[in-house]
This record gives sequence, C-alpha cells and structure tokens, in this order.
Amino acid sequence: MARRKKIYEGKAKILYEGPEPGTIVQYFKDDATAFNAEKKATIEGKGVLNNRLSEFFMTGLTQIGVPNHFIKRLNMREQLVRAAEIIPLEVIVRNFAAGSLSKRLGIPEGEPLPRPIIEFCYKDDALGDPLVAEEHIIAFGWASQQDLDDIVSLALRVNDFMSGLMLGVGIKLVDFKIEIGRVWDNDYQRLLVADEISPDSCRLWDIETGQKLDKDVFRRDLGSLSDAYTEVARRLGVLPSNVTHTTKPTLIN
Repeated sequence: MARRKKIYEGKAKILYEGPEPGTIVQYFKDDATAFNAEKKATIEGKGVLNNRLSEFFMTGLTQIGVPNHFIKRLNMREQLVRAAEIIPLEVIVRNFAAGSLSKRLGIPEGEPLPRPIIEFCYKDDALGDPLVAEEHIIAFGWASQQDLDDIVSLALRVNDFMSGLMLGVGIKLVDFKIEIGRVWDNDYQRLLVADEISPDSCRLWDIETGQKLDKDVFRRDLGSLSDAYTEVARRLGVLPSNVTHTTKPTLIN
C-alpha cells in the first residue's frame, strides 16, 4: 500500500490526502482530550465508535437534504470525505443550559432555553477558542452576512434532525457543535457540514436519569467513556443490542 500524505493532525483525527482530487481520508483516533488538551487519555475503541456514529449522523443528514462532506466509510477508523475550506468557527447550538453557558450566565445546568441559541467560537487553540459575536465574524472576514445566515439555517436543520433522532431513543440533545466548510461547484460556492458529529461534539443526557453519555464523562471523571459512547451507539442501532463494552466493537455494516 502506498504511503499516504498526511495533511493535518488534530486532537481527535488525522487527515490524509484522498484517492481522488477534492477528497480527504479522515482517520479517527482513540485520543480523548478536554480543557483545551490539558487533560488527555487514550480510550480504546473510541475512534471506531466515533467513525461509525459520525457516518450514521451524516448519512441521515444527507437523506433529509442537509449538505455535508461525508462520502463513505472506508473501514473501522476511516471515512472518505469531500475536501472543503473550513470556516474558522465552531458553531454551537444549545437547547438546554450546560457547560460554559451555565458558568457565564449563572443558569442552572439542564434548564431548558426559551429557544435554540446559536453561539460562535473562533477556532484557535492558542486562544482557547474564544466566543465571538457576528460583528467580529463579518469585520474580520471569516464569513459574510449571507454565509452567517446560511450557517444558522444549516445549524438549526441539524438541530431539528439530531433532537428528534435522540428523543426517539430516550436521549436529550443538550447542545452540540459543528464546523462548516466551503466548496465550489464550478464558480458557485456553497456551504456544508464538515468535520464530525459524534458524542465528542455533543452533550447527550439520558432523559429519565440524566446520565451523561458524552465527553463530559471524561471531563468530569464520571465513569467509562467507552461505555457511554457504546450506549449511544447501541440505542441508535449502530451496535447490536447485546453489546455492553466497546474494547473491540462489533459494528453493523
């Protein structure tokens, strides 16, 4: 097998040149990080689960007409995606108060918000991904006003899809973050959902018990991250119903 050219390595994924122009191979690592990578660990099987779950969510978005970069899953840890120019923003959609929103505004965790709230953070690890306003985004040229309108529309469509999907399996979608990329079809630019959608990028709570099924398990030392992610995959039908641990996941094609 020919050695592939690495394009970029982040905290949770490695990007390689794809087999065709305009494509990228996205490899999911087992690394877990929190607090801007101040806390680190290797969680066996995490990359496999996030690969499969992101495929599941992106495929569902495609089916309802939400554009995204996913093309196909290649193997247990890799997927082929469309190359895109990533807008340097984390787009956060909040349905319930949690995390930094609760700390900033003093709202108790778990309190329902009057409507979904969309926030933007500037993607810069050295700065700690600071919260920014739409005025900053437009003034510094990260995105135009039309881009922002389209980003908000995409984010709310993802929220509707993900909220309904999770509700159907007894999980509350507290909040999530996505990244948006630009692609060009001839001279026409359009935006699409990129990066990943997985328990790494969502807050997921069991509706009945409030049990956390996301990366807060790792952040707050609440138990096994593998077990939490496996439970999400099991409820969504990504794993067989009799799987209880994901050291060596058995995935459904």
